Amino acid sequence: MLWVKAFHIVFVASWFAGLFYLPRIFVNVAMVTPGSVAERERLLLMARKLLRFTTLLAVPALGLGLWLYLGYGIGKGPGNGWMHAKLAGVLLVIGYHHACGRLLRKLIDNRVQHSHRWFRFFNEVPVLLLVAIVILVVVKPF
Repeated sequence: MLWVKAFHIVFVASWFAGLFYLPRIFVNVAMVTPGSVAERERLLLMARKLLRFTTLLAVPALGLGLWLYLGYGIGKGPGNGWMHAKLAGVLLVIGYHHACGRLLRKLIDNRVQHSHRWFRFFNEVPVLLLVAIVILVVVKPF
């Protein structure tokens, strides 16, 4: 079980690293001066590759988490309300990941109305989700 947990943590950390950096690329795309086609295309290429790689990292992170929950029973039974809150947080992370994909498609199609400031705030969401999830897992407040 410790091997599964260790690899779960590695893949979750890697997944979040991608979720931290991808919106930062969006900030840079939003700041590209009009007419800088090569710069914009390079940033969008980076974002597409990072989204693809981040999605590949999310799959084993989620699979190993399910293995810990279903296979080893971590967080099951009475007194494990923290796990329900953590799973809600994981669903929010999956939703955020999906939102990044949608935003990237809109950026590629030049249909985004958001400013670089909006993307800077959007960039902070995974940090807050990670803090909440780690606190739930380590502290187990309920």
